[in-house]
Order: sequence, then C-alpha cells, then structure tokens
Amino acid sequence: MRALLAALALAAACAAPPAERPAARGVAATSAPPRPADCIDVPAGAALQAAVDGAPDGGALCLAPGDHTGPLVVHRRVTIWGPREAVLRSTGEGTTVRLEADGAALLGLTLDGSGGRFDLLDAAVHLAGRGARVEGLLVRNAVFGILVERAREATVRGNTVIGDARQSLGLRGDGIRLWEAHGCVVEDNLVRDGRDTVLWYASGNRVARNRIEGGRYGAHLMYSHQNVIEDNRFVGNVTGLFVMYSRGAEIRGNLFASGGGAAGMGLGLKESGGLRVARNLFIDNTVGLYVDTSPLWPEDRNAFEGNLFRLNSVAVSFLGRADGNAFRGNGFRDSQVQVEVDGRGDARAATWSGNAFDDYAGYDLDGDGVGDVPYELRSLSSDLVSETPALAFFRGTPALGLAEAIGRIVPLFEPRLVLVDPAPRMARVEWEAPRAD
Repeated sequence: MRALLAALALAAACAAPPAERPAARGVAATSAPPRPADCIDVPAGAALQAAVDGAPDGGALCLAPGDHTGPLVVHRRVTIWGPREAVLRSTGEGTTVRLEADGAALLGLTLDGSGGRFDLLDAAVHLAGRGARVEGLLVRNAVFGILVERAREATVRGNTVIGDARQSLGLRGDGIRLWEAHGCVVEDNLVRDGRDTVLWYASGNRVARNRIEGGRYGAHLMYSHQNVIEDNRFVGNVTGLFVMYSRGAEIRGNLFASGGGAAGMGLGLKESGGLRVARNLFIDNTVGLYVDTSPLWPEDRNAFEGNLFRLNSVAVSFLGRADGNAFRGNGFRDSQVQVEVDGRGDARAATWSGNAFDDYAGYDLDGDGVGDVPYELRSLSSDLVSETPALAFFRGTPALGLAEAIGRIVPLFEPRLVLVDPAPRMARVEWEAPRAD
C-alpha cells in the first residue's frame, strides 16, 4: 500500500506544469516577468516613495538589485518592477506595499516582511481598486502575504508566498486572501506553510493551476458564488478546499492529496449548492469528500462527475441528508470505506449512476461495460464504527475485516443498505492530469 501511494504521489508531482515545480523549498515557482519598456531606474537605497510620487501616470519604475525600504503606497497607475535580487524590506510595522490605484502593478521582486498585527491584517502587499496586478513576486517573512480587498479584476499570478512553518497553523497569516473581491484571477502561484487561502464574499473569480501546501485550508470559500477552482494542487493541508454557504462553483481538475489527521479532508461542502465537481483526484485523505447539508436550497443540485477516489480512509462522507447530490461516472478504489453517512443514515437519496467500485462483485455478460446487477453497498464494520466511533482505530485490521466477512456470510448480521448504483461501470476511472496551458 505504501509503495502504491508513493508511486501515485510521484506521478502527480511529475504531471505538474514546470511553473508549479519549485526546485527546493523557498525557491520561487516562476521567474520574474520581463522588464517593462521605457522604465525609470531606481538604485538600491533611493527614496522609493518619492520616485513613485514623481512617476508619470502609466509609467514604470525598475528597481536595481539590492535593498529597498518600505512602506510604500502606490496611488497612481504605475508599474514597479524588479529582479528577484531587488528586495523591498518592511520596517516591521504595517503593510509593506499598498497598491491603491486602478491598474497599478508590482512585478518580479522580493518582498521581505510586514508588521505583526493580525487585527490590522499587516501584509506584504495589499491590492485595492480595479485591475491591479502582482506577478512573479517572492513573498517571505510576512504575517499575511497577498491581500486583495474590495477590489475588482485584480491579477495574482506566478507568485511564491512562503509562511512560517515554525508557528502553529492558527498563528500564521493567510498566504493569499480575497475579501469582497470580484472578477479576479489567481493562478500559477505557489503558497506554502501559510494558514489559509481565502475567498470570502468574493464572487466570479478564477483560481487556477496553483500549488498550495502545508496549510490549514488550502482554500476556503465562504459566501462566495460562481467561482471557478480548477487544475490546482492542494497537498498536505488539513483540508484541501472547503466551500461554505456558496453557490454555483465549478471545481474541476484538482488534486486533493494527503489531508490527514482527525479533521483531514480533500474537499468539504457545507450548505452549498449548484456545484459541479468534476475530474478531481482525491488521494490519501482521511475523508476524500465531506458533504454537510449540501445543497441547502431545495432548487439547487450538486453534480459529482468523473472524479477518482483512491487510498482515502473514507472516500465520501455525508453529514445530514444526501438528497440533491448526483454521483455519475466516478471511480472508487483502494479506500477503507467507500461511502459513510453519519448517524446510521444512508445515501440512497442521492443519485448514483455509472460509478466504478473496486469491490463490485457483479458481472457483465452482454459486454456493454455496465454491470448486469446493481452495486449495493452494505458494511457491517461501518455500522459498528457508526455506533461506536472508537472502533475506527481498528479499520484495516483483521478484527474489523472478520466482522465484515461475517456480515456478508451470516444473514443474521446483515448490515444496512447504504447506497445502490443500478448501473455500475465495469472499467476503471482514470484521472486526467491538469492541463499545462
């Protein structure tokens, strides 16, 4: 089992686009954007705020390698560029750079540090207005990394944001945070060892091809609607992605891996509806997919299509009702528990069709790729764990394996029926790696 897990993890890593494969910890995922044309050179140690204030609207400043000192407020449409060796350092108080003008941009350089006030959201860089951009930055030693607040059409692309792994998760700041931000693009970033990546009250955004690892929530959506979350890698977080009180999200092509611990999960949903969850890989999580009272609104539906669940302790877990959810064409392999429902309920209220289960014992005599008898999930061991949660410690041991065998052989102990797929798929479901475009 360990060898299989290692091989799958290696395959997932090798499938990553080059921009998402840092050579080592702390190394930027992407190179700096190209130097702008007609750029005004700013030597290290110069009065940077004065240079910004004196720059023409629509102009560009190019920082020389070396140390530059914040804080800096960009209140006009100016582009500030630097190579990675140009380091803009915090004085230890407040936010280091504020992009307050429409169309302002910060490109390529290193941002080192911020103030230490969580209540004031001290950050390396804060974006407001419309159309601001931060691209190719290396952000380190900051409480919060990149904050996009009350902004529209901002771009956060190709940045590396490194948190403080020495701090407990709750005492770290967010790597990337969108608050009341709409129509923004967050793509090709590497976020490591932060607390969360946050989209709160933020709708109509696209989050794509990011690698987020070593945090609490890889991404956390709350009251955020019509967002697209695609082709990301959420690895080694407590929770890969959690969607709360949100509607209309497209969640596709993502890797949710190694969400461990008692609260570990790949994707969690709470009171959220109108979601399409497609072509994702859930691997090595305590719970692959957690569904809590979702969808909430009666008119909403959630669709789960073409996902692959592998090597999870529990592939899919429902808390509360299961109706309003449709599972079509998904693959379930190598997990200890395929589907569980808290409180001894069942998942038959959800729609199940064309899913491939590795424990299906049926047959396909007519060769059409669909099992000739329905797949029925019954599990005495899951019943026992539901009644006595402490028994979960024995999952994967001969003790619960024997209990499961008894439940299948002796009708006296027939377990409850959890779900029925009337048309189970015979062929395996494979995962399509995220695109490199």
